[in-house]
Amino acid sequence: MRAMVVREFGGTPEHTEMPTPDARSGQMLIRLAAAGLTTYDRMLIDGLLADRLPHDFPMIPGIDGAGTVSAIGEDVTAFAVGDRVVGTFLAPRAGHGSFAEYTTAPADGTVARIPEGIATVQAAALPTAGLTAQRLVDAAELAPGQWVLINCAAGDVGTFTMQLAAIAGARVIAVARPDDTDRMIRLGATEVLDYLEAPVVDQIRDNHPQGVDVLFDPISAPATLTHLSRVVRTGGKVFSTVGAADVESLRARGLQGGNVEPTGDAAELRRVLQRVVAGDMVVPVDIARPLVELPQMLDLEDRGGKAVLVI
Repeated sequence: MRAMVVREFGGTPEHTEMPTPDARSGQMLIRLAAAGLTTYDRMLIDGLLADRLPHDFPMIPGIDGAGTVSAIGEDVTAFAVGDRVVGTFLAPRAGHGSFAEYTTAPADGTVARIPEGIATVQAAALPTAGLTAQRLVDAAELAPGQWVLINCAAGDVGTFTMQLAAIAGARVIAVARPDDTDRMIRLGATEVLDYLEAPVVDQIRDNHPQGVDVLFDPISAPATLTHLSRVVRTGGKVFSTVGAADVESLRARGLQGGNVEPTGDAAELRRVLQRVVAGDMVVPVDIARPLVELPQMLDLEDRGGKAVLVI
């Protein structure tokens, strides 16, 4: 099968032929049609989980993907050959991901059937970012009328978080580039801050001197997150999805929140898919490129929205 692989942590993905895996007991073999690029793909290639999960090399990266079940192993009853499915494909041993023609997944893993009305390419863009966004909004317990600041709002996690926060009745302040303003407003933002115009903290203090109620930050390092959290009112909440929140420091400053893992199970994935079917969320695929363009896509500093590799 065709696949993109890296031969060591930090390596550049290369296009090569790899053996097609077999569906063992409890597993299914999935013929992938599309793989979604996530905020975490580059981090994983660089060794983010090197000390937490065993990895196989050559490593096939890729967390999110969608396609069709082509074979099932023994004891699999929840899925059948021909089912359109979407899921996340990061599990021990890591290195058998979605940037390939085929992958395997445990039938009890984070995999779900794709509902009618959602295209396969759209579905591939959803799992990690959609699950993370839902977890953020659930953790924040948003109330109507609250002011929510979303850093990197035009990115994959931010795009979905903004929609869910708006559905919950929050007033969203989106931090984005000026050319993303119209898209941010269409997806639910009340205000859009151009981070190139002036420091975000200064803009918030000028426009919202009382502070914001919640900060969602899916990208910042600890120092930047600490700086941005200065605009969160006492009793407010700060959330990071890259492990940047110092919980003890937040509590000492009268803030709540913490770190939210970019993970989820099959039930949560089905819930996110149903939110798309219900119209609570749209999945804007902004860039679709062939699988072989993975290296260029990983190095693209500002993809904006969701990017998908077509296999």
